[in-house]
Amino acid sequence: MKHHLNLIIDVAGQSDIPAILDIQKRAFKGESALYGHKILPPQLETVDEIEQAMSKSVLIKAVLGGRIVGSVRAYQKGDTCFIARLVVEPELQNQGIGRKLMERIETFFSCERFELFTGHRSEKSIALYEKLGYRRYREVFESDLLRLVYLEKRKNPH
Repeated sequence: MKHHLNLIIDVAGQSDIPAILDIQKRAFKGESALYGHKILPPQLETVDEIEQAMSKSVLIKAVLGGRIVGSVRAYQKGDTCFIARLVVEPELQNQGIGRKLMERIETFFSCERFELFTGHRSEKSIALYEKLGYRRYREVFESDLLRLVYLEKRKNPH
């Protein structure tokens, strides 16, 4: 794993949305290959939709050398923080940027529980989440090509 000394993790603003959407589309293009090149919802999202999501979510960005290289978003409902759309620039994946984004989003919220989901074939993502303490707790059948794997992490596991 490379250590990015000048990696900055910060709250994103509206002006960051086009760059984040660009990374998101490219990052999920690789994911779509795992599912028979099916177009995934993050690839169809628009700037307006991300702006709407920002009105109820926190959007965190990773900046390296003055350029946005990743993001994640989340919102809190009750004692649960729902995390979504963790993306990292494809050529910079597997270097700890996603982990740093996840650590920052978890410290942003004071929740008892964190929840997220990913596709069943997204083994690298599942491995990252499990390394961060997330545990699978259910799967939802979407289609022959896709099952959604839901993972959760509790601050005080019983």
